[in-house]
Amino acid sequence: MELNETYWTDRYKNNQLGWDIGYPSPAIAEFMGQVENKNAKILIPGCGNAYEAAYLWKKGFNNVFLLDFSSIPLQKFSSENPDFPKAQLLNIDFFNVDGKFDFIIEQTFFCALNPDLRSNYAEKMIQLLEPAGRLVGLLFNIPLFEDHPPFGGNQKEYKKLFSKYFEIQKMETAYNSIPERQGNELFIKLKPIN
Repeated sequence: MELNETYWTDRYKNNQLGWDIGYPSPAIAEFMGQVENKNAKILIPGCGNAYEAAYLWKKGFNNVFLLDFSSIPLQKFSSENPDFPKAQLLNIDFFNVDGKFDFIIEQTFFCALNPDLRSNYAEKMIQLLEPAGRLVGLLFNIPLFEDHPPFGGNQKEYKKLFSKYFEIQKMETAYNSIPERQGNELFIKLKPIN
């Protein structure tokens, strides 16, 4: 199975959106709600229906960039948020993104990638983050599936992977996960090793 643009577009067309909770993740909303710099440049890769982006936009963050392989969620977001700059909607492969960001928000993107790409993911995050930037968000802390997304994992393997590239400022069970994921998510806050 190739996890390409066609795969994800078909998931949207067939309404196979098991990752979509219908509102901003409480853990991410709470963290980003404490960020005072409304000009911070923020990337949300694999943004899907981008509830976190809508939340941030309404809170006055004007430098949010959404990225998705499929154009469907980007078009939907644009129609629901007509004032959001079209230039900040990126319909490209994550590994082809350029730029530097103060925050990158992880919300069900890591688990959607083939696990063989996890080192590439970490390396790309380092390239995209400002030296004082942060990778923040949630990772599943359960096995999940081996042959299709979402792919799971555990804290031990994540620490081994990310400690090569990041100072792990936080990687702990999220206390404010949605009820269906309670106890199965880790909240992460990672700073590039300079």
